[in-house]
Amino acid sequence: MAKFKTHMLVCGGTGCRASASDVLYENLKKEVKEKGLENDVQVVTTGCFGFCEQGPIVKMIPDNTFYVGVQPKDAADIVAEHALKGRKVDRLLYKDPVKKEHVPDSKHMGFYKKQIRIALRNCGLIDPENVNEYLAADGYEALGKVLLEMTPEEAIQIVIDSGLRGRGGGGFPTGVKWKIAQGVKGAQKYVVCNADEGDPGAFMDRSILEGDPHTVLEAMAINGYCIGATKGLIYIRAEYPLAIHRLKVAIAQAREYGLLGEDILGSGYNFDIELRYGAGAFVCGEETALIHSMEGHRGEPTFKPPFPAESGYLGMPTNVNNVETYANIPVIFNKGAKWFASIGTEKSKGTKVFALAGKINNVGLIEVPMGITLREVIFEIGGGIKGGKKFKAVQTGGPSGGCLTEKHLDTPIDYDNLIASGSMMGSGGMIVMDEDDCMVSVAKFYLDFTVEESCGKCSPCRIGNKRLYEILEKITKGHGAMDDLDKLRNLSNVIKDTSLCGLGQTSPNPVLSTLDNFYDEYLAHITEGKCFASQCKDLIKYEIIPENCVGCTACARNCPVNCISGERKQIHLIDQSLCIKCGACMEKCKFNAVTII
Repeated sequence: MAKFKTHMLVCGGTGCRASASDVLYENLKKEVKEKGLENDVQVVTTGCFGFCEQGPIVKMIPDNTFYVGVQPKDAADIVAEHALKGRKVDRLLYKDPVKKEHVPDSKHMGFYKKQIRIALRNCGLIDPENVNEYLAADGYEALGKVLLEMTPEEAIQIVIDSGLRGRGGGGFPTGVKWKIAQGVKGAQKYVVCNADEGDPGAFMDRSILEGDPHTVLEAMAINGYCIGATKGLIYIRAEYPLAIHRLKVAIAQAREYGLLGEDILGSGYNFDIELRYGAGAFVCGEETALIHSMEGHRGEPTFKPPFPAESGYLGMPTNVNNVETYANIPVIFNKGAKWFASIGTEKSKGTKVFALAGKINNVGLIEVPMGITLREVIFEIGGGIKGGKKFKAVQTGGPSGGCLTEKHLDTPIDYDNLIASGSMMGSGGMIVMDEDDCMVSVAKFYLDFTVEESCGKCSPCRIGNKRLYEILEKITKGHGAMDDLDKLRNLSNVIKDTSLCGLGQTSPNPVLSTLDNFYDEYLAHITEGKCFASQCKDLIKYEIIPENCVGCTACARNCPVNCISGERKQIHLIDQSLCIKCGACMEKCKFNAVTII
Protein backbone atom coordinates (compact mmCIF):
# COMPACT_ATOMS: atom_id res chain seq x y z
CA MET A 1 0.00 0.00 0.00
CA ALA A 2 1.44 3.40 -1.03
CA LYS A 3 2.48 5.77 1.71
CA PHE A 4 1.63 9.18 0.34
CA LYS A 5 3.75 12.24 1.08
CA THR A 6 0.99 14.71 0.30
CA HIS A 7 -2.78 14.57 0.61
CA MET A 8 -5.07 17.01 -1.20
CA LEU A 9 -8.37 17.24 0.65
CA VAL A 10 -11.12 18.58 -1.61
CA CYS A 11 -14.41 19.72 -0.11
CA GLY A 12 -17.14 17.43 -1.39
CA GLY A 13 -20.06 18.92 0.48
CA THR A 14 -23.21 20.05 -1.34
CA GLY A 15 -22.22 23.74 -1.27
CA CYS A 16 -18.81 23.23 -2.85
CA ARG A 17 -20.11 20.64 -5.30
CA ALA A 18 -22.54 23.30 -6.52
CA SER A 19 -19.40 25.29 -7.42
CA ALA A 20 -17.88 22.37 -9.34
CA SER A 21 -15.64 20.90 -6.63
CA ASP A 22 -16.35 17.47 -8.12
CA VAL A 23 -14.82 18.65 -11.41
CA LEU A 24 -11.93 20.15 -9.44
CA TYR A 25 -11.35 16.76 -7.80
CA GLU A 26 -11.18 15.01 -11.17
CA ASN A 27 -8.84 17.67 -12.55
CA LEU A 28 -6.49 17.30 -9.59
CA LYS A 29 -6.39 13.53 -10.04
CA LYS A 30 -5.69 13.98 -13.76
CA GLU A 31 -2.85 16.45 -13.10
CA VAL A 32 -1.34 14.18 -10.44
CA LYS A 33 -1.36 11.28 -12.88
CA GLU A 34 0.11 13.33 -15.73
CA LYS A 35 2.95 14.52 -13.48
CA GLY A 36 3.69 10.95 -12.40
CA LEU A 37 2.87 11.66 -8.75
CA GLU A 38 0.32 8.87 -8.12
CA ASN A 39 2.56 7.20 -5.52
CA ASP A 40 3.35 10.45 -3.71
CA VAL A 41 0.10 12.46 -3.82
CA GLN A 42 -3.40 11.33 -2.89
CA VAL A 43 -6.47 13.37 -3.83
CA VAL A 44 -9.35 12.84 -1.38
CA THR A 45 -12.97 14.00 -1.39
CA THR A 46 -14.03 15.06 2.11
CA GLY A 47 -17.08 16.57 3.74
CA CYS A 48 -17.73 20.25 4.43
CA PHE A 49 -14.90 22.35 5.90
CA GLY A 50 -17.47 24.84 7.18
CA PHE A 51 -16.06 27.96 5.53
CA CYS A 52 -18.75 27.94 2.84
CA GLU A 53 -18.26 31.62 1.95
CA GLN A 54 -14.78 30.75 0.65
CA GLY A 55 -15.52 27.48 -1.15
CA PRO A 56 -14.54 25.42 -3.00
CA ILE A 57 -11.73 24.58 -0.57
CA VAL A 58 -8.63 22.45 -0.96
CA LYS A 59 -6.49 21.65 2.07
CA MET A 60 -2.96 20.31 1.68
CA ILE A 61 -1.65 17.81 4.21
CA PRO A 62 0.82 17.67 5.99
CA ASP A 63 1.60 21.41 5.80
CA ASN A 64 -2.09 22.43 6.32
CA THR A 65 -2.09 24.94 3.49
CA PHE A 66 -5.66 26.17 3.04
CA TYR A 67 -6.69 27.15 -0.47
CA VAL A 68 -10.01 28.97 -0.98
CA GLY A 69 -12.20 29.81 -3.95
CA VAL A 70 -10.48 27.09 -5.95
CA GLN A 71 -11.80 26.55 -9.47
CA PRO A 72 -11.29 23.47 -11.67
CA LYS A 73 -8.77 25.38 -13.79
CA ASP A 74 -6.59 25.95 -10.70
CA ALA A 75 -5.80 22.25 -10.42
CA ALA A 76 -2.79 22.53 -12.74
CA ASP A 77 -1.13 25.24 -10.64
CA ILE A 78 -1.74 23.43 -7.33
CA VAL A 79 -0.15 20.23 -8.62
CA ALA A 80 2.69 21.86 -10.57
CA GLU A 81 3.63 24.42 -7.94
CA HIS A 82 2.67 22.97 -4.55
CA ALA A 83 2.79 19.21 -5.04
CA LEU A 84 5.75 19.13 -7.41
CA LYS A 85 7.85 22.12 -6.36
CA GLY A 86 6.72 22.71 -2.77
CA ARG A 87 5.70 26.31 -3.46
CA LYS A 88 2.38 27.71 -2.22
CA VAL A 89 0.00 29.20 -4.77
CA ASP A 90 -0.38 32.60 -3.10
CA ARG A 91 -3.34 33.79 -5.15
CA LEU A 92 -5.45 30.91 -3.77
CA LEU A 93 -4.62 31.54 -0.11
CA TYR A 94 -7.21 33.14 2.16
CA LYS A 95 -6.61 36.87 2.55
CA ASP A 96 -7.35 38.38 5.95
CA PRO A 97 -9.85 41.23 5.31
CA VAL A 98 -8.41 43.38 8.11
CA LYS A 99 -4.66 42.78 7.89
CA LYS A 100 -4.80 42.36 4.11
CA GLU A 101 -2.33 39.50 4.40
CA HIS A 102 -2.47 35.95 3.07
CA VAL A 103 -3.17 33.34 5.75
CA PRO A 104 -1.55 29.98 4.91
CA ASP A 105 -3.55 27.67 7.19
CA SER A 106 -6.90 27.46 8.98
CA LYS A 107 -5.40 27.71 12.48
CA HIS A 108 -4.66 31.40 11.95
CA MET A 109 -8.03 32.33 10.44
CA GLY A 110 -10.49 34.26 12.56
CA PHE A 111 -13.25 31.98 11.31
CA TYR A 112 -11.69 28.93 12.99
CA LYS A 113 -9.82 30.38 15.98
CA LYS A 114 -12.63 30.12 18.54
CA GLN A 115 -14.21 26.96 17.21
CA ILE A 116 -14.05 23.59 18.97
CA ARG A 117 -15.02 20.83 16.58
CA ILE A 118 -16.59 17.78 18.23
CA ALA A 119 -19.67 16.96 16.17
CA LEU A 120 -17.80 18.22 13.08
CA ARG A 121 -14.46 16.69 14.08
CA ASN A 122 -14.09 14.54 10.96
CA CYS A 123 -15.81 16.79 8.44
CA GLY A 124 -13.20 18.02 6.00
CA LEU A 125 -10.60 15.54 7.26
CA ILE A 126 -11.71 12.10 6.08
CA ASP A 127 -13.26 10.53 3.02
CA PRO A 128 -16.87 9.94 4.12
CA GLU A 129 -17.19 7.00 1.73
CA ASN A 130 -14.17 5.13 3.13
CA VAL A 131 -14.84 3.29 6.39
CA ASN A 132 -11.12 2.70 6.86
CA GLU A 133 -10.53 6.42 7.23
CA TYR A 134 -13.24 6.60 9.90
CA LEU A 135 -11.65 3.64 11.69
CA ALA A 136 -8.27 5.40 11.57
CA ALA A 137 -9.90 8.40 13.29
CA ASP A 138 -10.95 6.26 16.32
CA GLY A 139 -14.14 5.24 14.56
CA TYR A 140 -16.22 2.47 16.17
CA GLU A 141 -13.83 2.42 19.14
CA ALA A 142 -16.61 3.75 21.36
CA LEU A 143 -18.99 1.05 20.14
CA GLY A 144 -16.41 -1.61 20.96
CA LYS A 145 -15.93 -0.22 24.47
CA VAL A 146 -19.66 -0.12 25.14
CA LEU A 147 -20.48 -3.56 23.76
CA LEU A 148 -17.52 -5.41 25.24
CA GLU A 149 -16.83 -3.56 28.49
CA MET A 150 -20.04 -1.93 29.75
CA THR A 151 -23.54 -2.76 30.80
CA PRO A 152 -26.33 -0.65 29.28
CA GLU A 153 -26.80 1.04 32.66
CA GLU A 154 -23.11 2.01 32.85
CA ALA A 155 -23.14 3.40 29.31
CA ILE A 156 -26.29 5.44 29.92
CA GLN A 157 -24.77 6.89 33.09
CA ILE A 158 -21.79 8.17 31.08
CA VAL A 159 -24.16 10.01 28.73
CA ILE A 160 -26.01 11.45 31.74
CA ASP A 161 -22.75 12.53 33.41
CA SER A 162 -21.61 14.27 30.21
CA GLY A 163 -24.51 16.70 30.44
CA LEU A 164 -25.28 16.32 26.73
CA ARG A 165 -28.65 17.84 25.84
CA GLY A 166 -30.59 17.19 22.66
CA ARG A 167 -29.36 19.36 19.81
CA GLY A 168 -32.60 19.21 17.86
CA GLY A 169 -34.16 22.21 19.58
CA GLY A 170 -35.81 20.93 22.76
CA GLY A 171 -32.61 20.55 24.75
CA PHE A 172 -33.83 17.57 26.80
CA PRO A 173 -31.00 15.69 28.59
CA THR A 174 -29.97 12.90 26.23
CA GLY A 175 -28.93 10.38 28.87
CA VAL A 176 -32.18 10.81 30.76
CA LYS A 177 -34.10 10.23 27.53
CA TRP A 178 -32.19 7.00 26.96
CA LYS A 179 -32.79 5.87 30.53
CA ILE A 180 -36.54 6.38 30.18
CA ALA A 181 -36.61 4.35 26.96
CA GLN A 182 -34.54 1.61 28.56
CA GLY A 183 -37.01 1.27 31.41
CA VAL A 184 -40.01 0.65 29.16
CA LYS A 185 -40.68 -2.95 28.17
CA GLY A 186 -41.58 -3.85 24.61
CA ALA A 187 -41.44 -6.82 22.24
CA GLN A 188 -39.46 -4.62 19.84
CA LYS A 189 -37.72 -1.31 20.46
CA TYR A 190 -36.52 1.25 17.92
CA VAL A 191 -33.79 3.87 17.70
CA VAL A 192 -34.57 6.78 15.37
CA CYS A 193 -32.29 9.47 13.98
CA ASN A 194 -34.15 12.67 13.13
CA ALA A 195 -32.44 14.03 10.00
CA ASP A 196 -35.45 16.05 8.91
CA GLU A 197 -33.75 19.45 8.84
CA GLY A 198 -36.33 22.02 7.79
CA ASP A 199 -35.26 25.40 9.19
CA PRO A 200 -34.62 28.07 6.50
CA GLY A 201 -30.86 28.50 6.14
CA ALA A 202 -29.97 25.44 8.26
CA PHE A 203 -27.61 22.74 6.99
CA MET A 204 -25.92 21.38 10.13
CA ASP A 205 -27.30 17.85 9.97
CA ARG A 206 -26.81 17.60 6.23
CA SER A 207 -23.13 18.49 6.53
CA ILE A 208 -22.52 15.90 9.27
CA LEU A 209 -24.21 13.15 7.26
CA GLU A 210 -22.31 14.14 4.11
CA GLY A 211 -18.97 14.44 5.87
CA ASP A 212 -19.05 11.81 8.62
CA PRO A 213 -21.96 9.36 8.24
CA HIS A 214 -20.35 6.57 10.26
CA THR A 215 -20.40 8.66 13.44
CA VAL A 216 -24.21 8.62 13.36
CA LEU A 217 -24.34 4.89 12.68
CA GLU A 218 -21.95 4.19 15.56
CA ALA A 219 -23.92 6.36 17.96
CA MET A 220 -27.23 4.78 16.98
CA ALA A 221 -25.80 1.31 17.63
CA ILE A 222 -24.63 2.48 21.07
CA ASN A 223 -28.08 3.92 21.73
CA GLY A 224 -29.72 0.68 20.62
CA TYR A 225 -27.56 -1.39 22.98
CA CYS A 226 -28.34 0.96 25.86
CA ILE A 227 -32.13 0.84 25.50
CA GLY A 228 -32.44 -2.73 24.21
CA ALA A 229 -33.30 -1.95 20.59
CA THR A 230 -32.23 -4.05 17.62
CA LYS A 231 -33.52 -1.82 14.83
CA GLY A 232 -32.59 1.71 13.83
CA LEU A 233 -34.27 4.11 11.42
CA ILE A 234 -32.87 7.31 9.92
CA TYR A 235 -35.61 9.70 8.82
CA ILE A 236 -33.96 11.94 6.26
CA ARG A 237 -35.20 14.57 3.84
CA ALA A 238 -35.50 13.27 0.29
CA GLU A 239 -34.02 16.64 -0.77
CA TYR A 240 -30.63 15.53 0.58
CA PRO A 241 -29.48 13.18 -2.20
CA LEU A 242 -25.75 13.38 -1.39
CA ALA A 243 -26.32 12.67 2.31
CA ILE A 244 -28.58 9.75 1.38
CA HIS A 245 -25.96 8.33 -0.98
CA ARG A 246 -23.19 8.53 1.63
CA LEU A 247 -25.42 7.00 4.30
CA LYS A 248 -26.19 4.08 2.01
CA VAL A 249 -22.48 3.58 1.36
CA ALA A 250 -21.67 3.80 5.07
CA ILE A 251 -24.41 1.34 6.07
CA ALA A 252 -23.20 -1.19 3.48
CA GLN A 253 -19.59 -0.81 4.67
CA ALA A 254 -20.58 -1.15 8.34
CA ARG A 255 -22.48 -4.34 7.56
CA GLU A 256 -19.52 -5.70 5.60
CA TYR A 257 -17.16 -5.04 8.53
CA GLY A 258 -19.51 -6.60 11.06
CA LEU A 259 -20.27 -3.25 12.69
CA LEU A 260 -23.97 -3.53 11.88
CA GLY A 261 -26.05 -6.67 11.63
CA GLU A 262 -25.84 -9.81 13.75
CA ASP A 263 -23.38 -10.44 16.59
CA ILE A 264 -21.61 -7.08 16.29
CA LEU A 265 -17.93 -7.38 17.23
CA GLY A 266 -18.65 -10.84 18.63
CA SER A 267 -20.68 -9.33 21.44
CA GLY A 268 -23.89 -11.20 20.71
CA TYR A 269 -25.69 -7.89 20.08
CA ASN A 270 -27.75 -7.51 16.88
CA PHE A 271 -28.54 -4.11 15.40
CA ASP A 272 -29.24 -2.83 11.90
CA ILE A 273 -30.28 0.47 10.34
CA GLU A 274 -32.66 1.42 7.53
CA LEU A 275 -33.45 4.74 5.84
CA ARG A 276 -36.85 6.39 5.71
CA TYR A 277 -37.50 9.42 3.50
CA GLY A 278 -39.38 12.58 4.37
CA ALA A 279 -41.23 14.73 1.86
CA GLY A 280 -40.03 18.08 3.17
CA ALA A 281 -42.71 18.85 5.77
CA PHE A 282 -41.24 21.13 8.46
CA VAL A 283 -43.62 19.80 11.11
CA CYS A 284 -42.09 16.33 10.71
CA GLY A 285 -39.11 17.59 12.67
CA GLU A 286 -41.39 17.08 15.70
CA GLU A 287 -40.82 13.52 16.85
CA THR A 288 -44.42 12.28 16.94
CA ALA A 289 -45.15 13.75 13.48
CA LEU A 290 -41.93 12.18 12.23
CA ILE A 291 -42.97 8.77 13.56
CA HIS A 292 -46.39 9.01 11.91
CA SER A 293 -44.73 9.90 8.62
CA MET A 294 -42.44 6.87 8.88
CA GLU A 295 -45.50 4.70 9.45
CA GLY A 296 -47.00 5.97 6.21
CA HIS A 297 -49.53 8.27 7.84
CA ARG A 298 -50.02 12.02 7.55
CA GLY A 299 -47.21 13.84 9.34
CA GLU A 300 -49.15 15.27 12.27
CA PRO A 301 -48.07 15.55 15.90
CA THR A 302 -50.02 13.93 18.70
CA PHE A 303 -50.57 15.03 22.25
CA LYS A 304 -47.99 13.76 24.75
CA PRO A 305 -48.07 11.62 26.90
CA PRO A 306 -47.64 8.92 25.82
CA PHE A 307 -44.13 9.86 24.72
CA PRO A 308 -42.36 7.90 21.97
CA ALA A 309 -40.31 6.15 24.66
CA GLU A 310 -43.56 4.52 25.75
CA SER A 311 -45.40 4.24 22.43
CA GLY A 312 -43.56 5.30 19.32
CA TYR A 313 -42.91 3.68 15.95
CA LEU A 314 -45.56 0.99 15.33
CA GLY A 315 -46.68 1.51 18.93
CA MET A 316 -43.34 0.25 20.28
CA PRO A 317 -40.88 2.01 22.65
CA THR A 318 -38.82 4.38 20.51
CA ASN A 319 -35.94 6.75 21.20
CA VAL A 320 -35.52 9.75 18.87
CA ASN A 321 -32.42 11.94 18.72
CA ASN A 322 -31.23 14.25 15.99
CA VAL A 323 -28.04 14.00 13.90
CA GLU A 324 -25.92 16.44 15.88
CA THR A 325 -26.84 14.82 19.19
CA TYR A 326 -25.65 11.46 17.88
CA ALA A 327 -22.45 12.98 16.45
CA ASN A 328 -21.33 13.83 20.00
CA ILE A 329 -21.86 10.33 21.42
CA PRO A 330 -18.70 8.51 20.21
CA VAL A 331 -16.46 11.33 21.45
CA ILE A 332 -18.06 11.25 24.89
CA PHE A 333 -17.17 7.57 25.25
CA ASN A 334 -13.68 7.99 23.76
CA LYS A 335 -12.66 11.09 25.76
CA GLY A 336 -14.88 10.71 28.80
CA ALA A 337 -17.95 12.38 30.26
CA LYS A 338 -15.80 14.63 32.45
CA TRP A 339 -13.91 15.96 29.43
CA PHE A 340 -17.12 16.76 27.56
CA ALA A 341 -18.70 18.37 30.62
CA SER A 342 -15.65 20.64 31.04
CA ILE A 343 -16.71 22.45 27.85
CA GLY A 344 -19.60 24.91 27.89
CA THR A 345 -21.66 26.32 30.74
CA GLU A 346 -23.14 24.90 33.93
CA LYS A 347 -26.43 23.84 32.35
CA SER A 348 -25.37 23.62 28.69
CA LYS A 349 -22.38 21.34 28.19
CA GLY A 350 -20.26 20.84 25.10
CA THR A 351 -20.47 22.67 21.80
CA LYS A 352 -23.18 23.72 19.37
CA VAL A 353 -23.11 23.72 15.59
CA PHE A 354 -24.64 26.78 13.91
CA ALA A 355 -25.37 27.55 10.28
CA LEU A 356 -24.24 31.18 10.13
CA ALA A 357 -25.99 33.00 7.29
CA GLY A 358 -27.45 36.31 6.22
CA LYS A 359 -25.71 39.70 6.05
CA ILE A 360 -22.44 38.32 7.41
CA ASN A 361 -19.00 38.25 5.80
CA ASN A 362 -18.14 34.66 6.72
CA VAL A 363 -21.16 32.55 5.84
CA GLY A 364 -20.67 28.96 6.88
CA LEU A 365 -20.98 26.16 9.37
CA ILE A 366 -19.40 26.73 12.77
CA GLU A 367 -19.06 24.73 15.98
CA VAL A 368 -18.51 26.78 19.12
CA PRO A 369 -18.42 26.07 22.86
CA MET A 370 -21.63 26.79 24.73
CA GLY A 371 -21.27 30.11 26.51
CA ILE A 372 -19.56 31.99 23.69
CA THR A 373 -21.24 35.35 23.06
CA LEU A 374 -23.20 36.47 20.04
CA ARG A 375 -20.66 39.27 19.58
CA GLU A 376 -17.79 36.78 19.27
CA VAL A 377 -19.73 34.68 16.77
CA ILE A 378 -20.88 37.57 14.58
CA PHE A 379 -17.87 39.88 14.63
CA GLU A 380 -14.93 37.52 15.15
CA ILE A 381 -15.91 34.18 13.64
CA GLY A 382 -18.39 35.73 11.22
CA GLY A 383 -16.12 38.61 10.29
CA GLY A 384 -18.74 41.30 10.83
CA ILE A 385 -21.49 42.66 8.62
CA LYS A 386 -21.23 42.67 4.84
CA GLY A 387 -20.39 45.96 3.15
CA GLY A 388 -19.60 47.71 6.42
CA LYS A 389 -23.30 48.04 7.19
CA LYS A 390 -24.60 48.39 10.73
CA PHE A 391 -25.67 45.26 12.62
CA LYS A 392 -29.38 45.25 13.38
CA ALA A 393 -30.50 41.83 14.58
CA VAL A 394 -29.76 38.13 14.62
CA GLN A 395 -32.41 35.43 14.40
CA THR A 396 -31.52 32.29 16.32
CA GLY A 397 -33.55 29.11 16.38
CA GLY A 398 -34.97 29.34 12.87
CA PRO A 399 -38.61 30.33 12.28
CA SER A 400 -39.39 29.37 15.88
CA GLY A 401 -36.76 31.65 17.35
CA GLY A 402 -36.61 35.34 18.09
CA CYS A 403 -34.75 38.36 16.78
CA LEU A 404 -32.05 39.61 19.16
CA THR A 405 -30.51 43.07 18.97
CA GLU A 406 -27.31 44.93 19.78
CA LYS A 407 -28.16 44.90 23.49
CA HIS A 408 -28.01 41.08 23.37
CA LEU A 409 -24.60 40.83 21.70
CA ASP A 410 -22.81 39.96 24.92
CA THR A 411 -25.37 37.29 25.84
CA PRO A 412 -23.68 33.89 26.33
CA ILE A 413 -25.12 31.39 23.86
CA ASP A 414 -26.78 28.51 25.69
CA TYR A 415 -30.27 27.08 26.07
CA ASP A 416 -31.37 29.13 29.07
CA ASN A 417 -29.87 32.51 28.15
CA LEU A 418 -31.38 32.51 24.67
CA ILE A 419 -34.83 31.66 26.02
CA ALA A 420 -34.50 34.40 28.65
CA SER A 421 -33.65 36.86 25.88
CA GLY A 422 -36.79 36.01 23.92
CA SER A 423 -35.28 33.56 21.44
CA MET A 424 -34.17 29.92 21.54
CA MET A 425 -31.34 27.62 20.51
CA GLY A 426 -33.41 25.62 18.10
CA SER A 427 -31.54 23.23 15.87
CA GLY A 428 -28.88 25.83 15.11
CA GLY A 429 -29.91 28.33 12.45
CA MET A 430 -28.40 31.80 12.93
CA ILE A 431 -29.38 34.49 10.43
CA VAL A 432 -27.78 37.94 10.71
CA MET A 433 -29.59 41.10 9.59
CA ASP A 434 -28.33 44.61 8.91
CA GLU A 435 -29.75 48.15 8.77
CA ASP A 436 -31.44 47.44 5.43
CA ASP A 437 -33.78 44.83 6.94
CA CYS A 438 -37.31 45.73 8.00
CA MET A 439 -38.12 43.81 11.16
CA VAL A 440 -41.87 43.89 10.55
CA SER A 441 -41.24 42.25 7.19
CA VAL A 442 -38.88 39.75 8.83
CA ALA A 443 -41.62 38.72 11.28
CA LYS A 444 -44.03 38.41 8.36
CA PHE A 445 -41.55 36.24 6.43
CA TYR A 446 -41.28 33.73 9.28
CA LEU A 447 -45.04 33.71 9.84
CA ASP A 448 -45.55 33.03 6.14
CA PHE A 449 -43.27 30.01 6.53
CA THR A 450 -45.01 28.59 9.60
CA VAL A 451 -48.47 29.14 8.10
CA GLU A 452 -47.37 27.18 5.05
CA GLU A 453 -45.79 24.42 7.14
CA SER A 454 -48.53 24.00 9.75
CA CYS A 455 -50.09 20.54 9.57
CA GLY A 456 -53.46 22.12 10.35
CA LYS A 457 -54.39 19.66 13.08
CA CYS A 458 -54.97 22.22 15.86
CA SER A 459 -56.88 25.46 15.36
CA PRO A 460 -54.55 27.76 17.36
CA CYS A 461 -51.75 27.05 14.89
CA ARG A 462 -53.87 26.58 11.75
CA ILE A 463 -56.10 29.63 12.24
CA GLY A 464 -54.19 31.76 14.75
CA ASN A 465 -50.98 31.99 12.75
CA LYS A 466 -52.96 32.85 9.63
CA ARG A 467 -54.58 35.73 11.51
CA LEU A 468 -51.17 36.89 12.76
CA TYR A 469 -49.86 36.88 9.20
CA GLU A 470 -52.88 38.87 7.95
CA ILE A 471 -52.32 41.56 10.61
CA LEU A 472 -48.63 41.82 9.67
CA GLU A 473 -49.56 42.01 5.99
CA LYS A 474 -52.00 44.82 6.80
CA ILE A 475 -49.29 46.75 8.67
CA THR A 476 -46.66 46.36 5.93
CA LYS A 477 -49.15 47.68 3.36
CA GLY A 478 -49.74 50.82 5.39
CA HIS A 479 -53.25 49.97 6.59
CA GLY A 480 -52.39 49.11 10.18
CA ALA A 481 -54.05 50.58 13.27
CA MET A 482 -52.73 50.93 16.81
CA ASP A 483 -55.05 48.27 18.16
CA ASP A 484 -53.40 45.81 15.76
CA LEU A 485 -50.35 45.82 18.03
CA ASP A 486 -52.45 44.64 20.97
CA LYS A 487 -54.06 42.01 18.74
CA LEU A 488 -50.64 40.74 17.67
CA ARG A 489 -49.43 40.35 21.22
CA ASN A 490 -52.61 38.84 22.64
CA LEU A 491 -53.07 36.39 19.78
CA SER A 492 -49.41 35.38 19.95
CA ASN A 493 -49.73 34.50 23.61
CA VAL A 494 -52.89 32.47 23.00
CA ILE A 495 -51.19 30.50 20.21
CA LYS A 496 -48.15 29.81 22.42
CA ASP A 497 -50.32 28.58 25.27
CA THR A 498 -52.77 26.41 23.34
CA SER A 499 -51.02 24.90 20.30
CA LEU A 500 -50.55 21.14 20.20
CA CYS A 501 -46.86 20.90 19.28
CA GLY A 502 -43.65 22.86 19.28
CA LEU A 503 -44.25 24.37 15.86
CA GLY A 504 -47.34 26.24 17.01
CA GLN A 505 -46.07 26.91 20.51
CA THR A 506 -42.98 28.73 19.22
CA SER A 507 -44.28 30.21 15.95
CA PRO A 508 -45.20 33.61 17.50
CA ASN A 509 -41.62 34.15 18.76
CA PRO A 510 -40.56 36.27 15.75
CA VAL A 511 -43.60 38.51 16.28
CA LEU A 512 -43.16 38.90 20.04
CA SER A 513 -39.41 39.48 19.86
CA THR A 514 -39.69 42.12 17.13
CA LEU A 515 -42.52 43.82 19.03
CA ASP A 516 -40.31 43.93 22.12
CA ASN A 517 -37.11 45.02 20.39
CA PHE A 518 -38.32 47.03 17.39
CA TYR A 519 -41.58 48.58 18.56
CA ASP A 520 -40.61 51.90 16.95
CA GLU A 521 -40.63 50.24 13.52
CA TYR A 522 -44.16 48.97 14.05
CA LEU A 523 -45.20 52.47 15.15
CA ALA A 524 -43.59 54.07 12.09
CA HIS A 525 -45.42 51.71 9.77
CA ILE A 526 -48.76 52.48 11.45
CA THR A 527 -48.60 56.14 12.48
CA GLU A 528 -46.26 57.59 9.84
CA GLY A 529 -46.76 55.20 6.96
CA LYS A 530 -42.99 54.73 6.75
CA CYS A 531 -40.68 51.76 6.54
CA PHE A 532 -37.28 52.77 7.93
CA ALA A 533 -35.49 50.11 5.88
CA SER A 534 -37.44 50.89 2.68
CA GLN A 535 -38.41 47.24 2.28
CA CYS A 536 -42.19 47.51 2.38
CA LYS A 537 -43.06 48.53 -1.19
CA ASP A 538 -46.45 49.98 -0.31
CA LEU A 539 -44.79 52.46 2.07
CA ILE A 540 -42.05 53.78 -0.21
CA LYS A 541 -41.94 56.06 -3.24
CA TYR A 542 -39.14 56.64 -5.73
CA GLU A 543 -38.57 60.25 -6.81
CA ILE A 544 -36.02 62.00 -8.98
CA ILE A 545 -34.08 64.90 -7.41
CA PRO A 546 -34.22 67.69 -10.04
CA GLU A 547 -30.88 69.27 -9.16
CA ASN A 548 -29.08 65.93 -9.54
CA CYS A 549 -30.73 64.76 -12.75
CA VAL A 550 -28.61 65.32 -15.88
CA GLY A 551 -31.06 63.72 -18.29
CA CYS A 552 -28.88 60.74 -19.15
CA THR A 553 -32.06 58.60 -19.65
CA ALA A 554 -30.47 55.57 -17.87
CA CYS A 555 -33.41 55.34 -15.49
CA ALA A 556 -36.00 55.49 -18.26
CA ARG A 557 -34.16 52.96 -20.43
CA ASN A 558 -34.03 50.42 -17.61
CA CYS A 559 -37.55 50.89 -16.24
CA PRO A 560 -39.48 47.65 -16.92
CA VAL A 561 -42.89 49.39 -16.96
CA ASN A 562 -41.94 52.64 -18.77
CA CYS A 563 -43.14 54.85 -15.94
CA ILE A 564 -40.29 57.41 -16.31
CA SER A 565 -40.62 60.26 -18.80
CA GLY A 566 -38.23 62.98 -19.96
CA GLU A 567 -36.08 63.94 -22.93
CA ARG A 568 -32.30 63.60 -23.06
CA LYS A 569 -30.53 66.31 -21.02
CA GLN A 570 -33.85 67.23 -19.38
CA ILE A 571 -35.13 66.48 -15.88
CA HIS A 572 -37.00 63.17 -15.73
CA LEU A 573 -40.21 62.37 -13.83
CA ILE A 574 -41.65 59.16 -12.35
CA ASP A 575 -45.35 58.39 -12.82
CA GLN A 576 -46.23 57.05 -9.36
CA SER A 577 -49.41 55.40 -10.61
CA LEU A 578 -47.37 53.12 -12.87
CA CYS A 579 -44.27 52.58 -10.71
CA ILE A 580 -43.90 49.01 -9.41
CA LYS A 581 -41.09 50.06 -7.05
CA CYS A 582 -38.54 47.59 -8.37
CA GLY A 583 -35.60 49.95 -7.74
CA ALA A 584 -34.09 49.55 -11.22
CA CYS A 585 -33.97 53.33 -11.70
CA MET A 586 -31.99 53.89 -8.50
CA GLU A 587 -29.67 51.01 -9.29
CA LYS A 588 -28.80 52.34 -12.78
CA CYS A 589 -28.52 56.05 -11.92
CA LYS A 590 -24.86 57.14 -11.63
CA PHE A 591 -25.64 60.63 -10.36
CA ASN A 592 -27.60 59.85 -7.15
CA ALA A 593 -30.61 61.52 -8.72
CA VAL A 594 -33.11 58.84 -7.62
CA THR A 595 -34.14 58.72 -3.98
CA ILE A 596 -36.66 56.93 -1.79
CA ILE A 597 -39.11 58.98 0.24
